[in-house]
Amino acid sequence: MRGTDAPAAKPKIRVLIADDHAILRSGLKLLVDSQEDMQVVAEAADGKQALDKARETTPDVALIDLSMPRTGGMEALQKIAGPGAKTRVVVLTMYDDPAYLRSALAAGATGYVLKRSVDGDLLSAIRAVHRGGIFIDPSLAKILVQDVITTQQGKTGQDKPPRLLSDRELQVLRLVARGFSSKQIAGQIFVSAKTVETYRARLLEKLGLRTRSDLVRYAVHTGLLNPEALDK
Repeated sequence: MRGTDAPAAKPKIRVLIADDHAILRSGLKLLVDSQEDMQVVAEAADGKQALDKARETTPDVALIDLSMPRTGGMEALQKIAGPGAKTRVVVLTMYDDPAYLRSALAAGATGYVLKRSVDGDLLSAIRAVHRGGIFIDPSLAKILVQDVITTQQGKTGQDKPPRLLSDRELQVLRLVARGFSSKQIAGQIFVSAKTVETYRARLLEKLGLRTRSDLVRYAVHTGLLNPEALDK
C-alpha cells in the first residue's frame, strides 16, 4: 500500500515590525503571529534598528511607523524599499494627510495604513503587498485620487520653485517633511531645537503656509521628497 505524502506547508509571510511604542509592537506581534500565513521575524524600536533588522532577516513585509527616533521612518522606508529590494513596506501611521501618503509612496511604500484602523486593514495590507499589490487605507484612497486629479488639472502654486529659500532652509524643509522632530533635526544639522523652530517659522512665513502638513505638501509638490532628493 502506497503512503500518501502530506502537502508541503506554504511558506509564511515573514514580517518586520518597526515602531517606537513597545505596547503597540507587542499588540501587532500578537495579531500577526495569530495568523496561519504570517510570522513576525524581527522587531525594531527606531529607524536605525529597522534598517539593521531588515538587512539581517530580509523580511517579506516591513511595517514602518513614520515617526521614530534616530533614523526617521521616511528615511528607513526609502532604504528598505530601495531599488532591487526584496522587502515590501507598509507604512503604519497616525498621519491621515494625503501629503504624507504621497511622500511615502514616492519613497517606495506599497502600503499605507492608519493606526486607528489597524485591526481591520493591516492584515489585508500585508497580504496585498506580499502578492505584489498596493494597499491604501480606504479613508485616504478617494482623497488620493482627487489629489492626483487636482495636481494634473492645475499646477499653479505646485510648480513654485523653492529658489527663495536658502540651502539651510531647504535642508530643514526636507527633514521636517520626512517626519523628523525639531530635536532630531537639531541633532542632524548641529543647531539648537529652538533654532530649528525659528527656521520652520521662517519657512511658513516665506512660503505663505500655516502648518507642518502644508510644508509636507509643498515639499512633495516641488519634488523635494522624490527618491533622488531624499538622498541629499
